[in-house]
Amino acid sequence: MGDSLPVSELTEDSARAELARLAELLARANTQYHTQDAPEISDAEYDDLKRRNTEIEKRFPHLKRADSPSDQVGAKPGDGFSKVTHAVRMMSLGNAFDDEDVGDFTRSIRKYLGLGDDAPLAFTAEPKIDGLSLSLRYKDGHLVQAATRGDGEFGENVTANARTISDIPHRLENAPAVLEVRGEVYMSHADFDQLNARQAEAGEKTFANPRNAAAGSLRQLDSAITRARPLRFFAYAWGELSAPLAETQMGAIERLKQYGFSTNPLTALCETTHHMLDHYRGIEAQRATLGYDIDGVVYKVNDLALQARLGFRSTTPRWAIAHKFPAELAWTRLEAIDIQVGRTGALSPVARLHPVTVGGVVVSNATLHNEDYIAGRDAKGGTIRDGKDIRVGDWVQVYRAGDVIPKIADVDISKRPDDAVEFTFPNTCPECQSQAIREEGDAVRRCTGGIICPAQATEKLKHFVSRKAFDIEGLGAKQIEMFYDDPDLSVKTPVDIFTLQTRDAANLNKLANRKGWGAQSAGNLWAAIDEKRLIPFGRLLFALGIRHMGEAASNLVATHYGEWSEFERAVTAASGFEGPEWDELLSIDGIGEVMARALVSAFAQEAERASIDALVAQLEVQPAKRPDTDGSPVAGKTVVFTGTLEKMTRAEAKARAEALGAKVSGSVSKKTDLLVAGPGAGSKAKKAAELGIETLDEDGWLHLIGAA
Repeated sequence: MGDSLPVSELTEDSARAELARLAELLARANTQYHTQDAPEISDAEYDDLKRRNTEIEKRFPHLKRADSPSDQVGAKPGDGFSKVTHAVRMMSLGNAFDDEDVGDFTRSIRKYLGLGDDAPLAFTAEPKIDGLSLSLRYKDGHLVQAATRGDGEFGENVTANARTISDIPHRLENAPAVLEVRGEVYMSHADFDQLNARQAEAGEKTFANPRNAAAGSLRQLDSAITRARPLRFFAYAWGELSAPLAETQMGAIERLKQYGFSTNPLTALCETTHHMLDHYRGIEAQRATLGYDIDGVVYKVNDLALQARLGFRSTTPRWAIAHKFPAELAWTRLEAIDIQVGRTGALSPVARLHPVTVGGVVVSNATLHNEDYIAGRDAKGGTIRDGKDIRVGDWVQVYRAGDVIPKIADVDISKRPDDAVEFTFPNTCPECQSQAIREEGDAVRRCTGGIICPAQATEKLKHFVSRKAFDIEGLGAKQIEMFYDDPDLSVKTPVDIFTLQTRDAANLNKLANRKGWGAQSAGNLWAAIDEKRLIPFGRLLFALGIRHMGEAASNLVATHYGEWSEFERAVTAASGFEGPEWDELLSIDGIGEVMARALVSAFAQEAERASIDALVAQLEVQPAKRPDTDGSPVAGKTVVFTGTLEKMTRAEAKARAEALGAKVSGSVSKKTDLLVAGPGAGSKAKKAAELGIETLDEDGWLHLIGAA
C-alpha cells in the first residue's frame, strides 16, 4: 500500500494540504467513535492516519495545525445525559507503532528528566483494553458519580448505569476521602456472542463488535437495559485523590485490587526497553485467546514522583504511551468514485465500496486521497502500488487503522472487469462548475469558485454553527442548507444568522408558517440565536473557519490577547508580516508562521474583514479565561531562559513557567520581564543587561517560584 505521497517526499504545500485532510478525517472519526458508538472502520486505520499526521508534523513542525489530531481527546458528550466536569482532565495516550517508537519514548523520558542511559527507570506494561473509558468518583468510600471520558474535560453522567456493573464496587473500605478510579468498560467475546444471539432472536439490532456493544450498553438512558447487558470493568488509573494511593504505578494498581476492583493480571513491571518489548510480544501472542478485545500494550513510568515531574502535553501524558498492534486488511468491490468538495474548496475523491466487515466493523467508504493516488503515482510522477491505477469495478484491498474512512491499499488486476475504464479526475467543481486548479507542489485540486461555490459557502456556515463553534441549538447542517437557498431568509454569511429574526418579522413571520415549523419552534430558534450573541473569544475565532486555525490554536490566541479588541488591533497592525505585533503573534507557543499568516491575511482581506466586523457588531465577545495563577510571582510576565540549566531540563522549566501563567519567549526584547540565565549565557544576557531587565540564575528562579 502507499499514501498519497511518502512523507519524505512531501513539499511544504502538499504537507499543509495533507494535514488539513487528516484533521478533518480524524475529527469525524472521533465523533463516530466516542459520541455515536458507530465507527465506520477499525482502530488500526485510525492509528495509521494519526501516525501519518504525526510524521508530517515532525518533518514540518511549523505547519502543525491548531486543530491537530495530536491535540484532540475524544469527542463532546452526547445530548442524552447530564454533563460532568472532570476534576482532573481525562487524557488520551500517544501512540507507538514499532520497536523504534518505543525506544524513542524511553529515550525522550530520560532526556526530559536528565537521566543517563544507565540510570534505573522502570515502566509498567499492561494490555490496552478496547472498550469505553469510565471515571468513578468515591467520597468517603461511597460511589457517588460515574462519568464517561467525553472530550476529556466534560463527560456524561452514567452513574445509575455504572452501578449495575458487577465489577464496580459501591463501597470501599479504608479508601481516601476523595478517590476517582478510572478504567475501561468492556464486554467479553462470549458475552458479546450471547447478547447478539438474544438481540437477533428478539428481532432487535445486533452489534458490530464488543466495543460498540459495551459503549452502547453503558450509554443507555434506561439503566434497566444496562443491567441486562454483561458489562465488565478493568481499573488501571485514577483522577482526583485526597491522599496518595502509593509511590509507584504498580503499588497503586495493587491498592485498587485490594479495594475490590478487577485489575488486569497481565500487567507487569519492566526494568528495560527490551523487557517492555518482550512483554508486548507475549501479550500479542495471547491476544486471540484472552476472551476480550485489546488493541495494544500501554507503558507507564512506574515512579509516580517521576510521573509528576514529567507532567502532561496538551492532551497526553509524557510518562505513558500506547504500543499499538498492527492493522487489518480485507478485499471488496469498488462500486463508485465520488468527488466531495470541502469548505476550503479541496476536491476529495471517496471510494464507495460493497460493504465488507474488517475486524468487526462494516466498511462501505474509503479515502482515495487525490488524483495521483487513483492513477497509481505520487506527486512527482513516481509509481505507487507498482503503478496500478484504481477503477470503478476493481477488486480492492481495504486497509483499516482507525475509526475514519479507510484507505485502498491495493488492487487485484486479475479480477478487473473487461469494461473497467480509467478514472478521469474532474478539472471543474462538481458543485458550481468553476475551474478546479491544482497549484504547483500541491497534491490537492481546489475549486476556484470561493463564495459562489455552495459547497464552500454552506460548509463554512456549517462549521460556524458546529458544536465546537457557535453550537446554536436548532440550527445545524440541515437548517443551514434550508436557509442558504431561502429567497427571503437567506443565510449566506455568519452575520445573516443574527439578522434572521428581524428579516423574518419583515416577511410576516414566514418561518413560523413554514411546513415543519411553527410559532414555538421559530421562537425557540430566535431564543437560541440570541443566547449565542454572548460568545467566548476562542469559540468566535474558531467559528470563523480561517484556514489552519483550529480550536486549539484559536484558544491559544484568545488566551494570549485576552480581549477581542486587543487582538483586532494587533492582527491589523501585523498586516505587513513584520513589526512588533507580528513578532508577538509568532511568539505564542503553538502558533507557527503558516497559522499566523492565515490569520493576518484573513483580517487583511477587505471583504472578509467587513464580514467579521459586521458579525462582531452583533455579538458580545467574552474575554478569554486566564489560567488560575493566583499567588504566582510570574503570572502575566514574559520570561526568557538562556544558558545551561542544571537542576531541570529546559522543557521542564518552560512547562513550569507556563503553568504559573508566564509567557516564555525565545528572544529578549523590551517586553521581556525576566531573564533566567544559566552557565554559558551569551548575547541574551548582554542584551538583557543593556535593557535593564531583571536577571536571575537557576537557583534564584527556583526560589522565586517556590521550587528551590
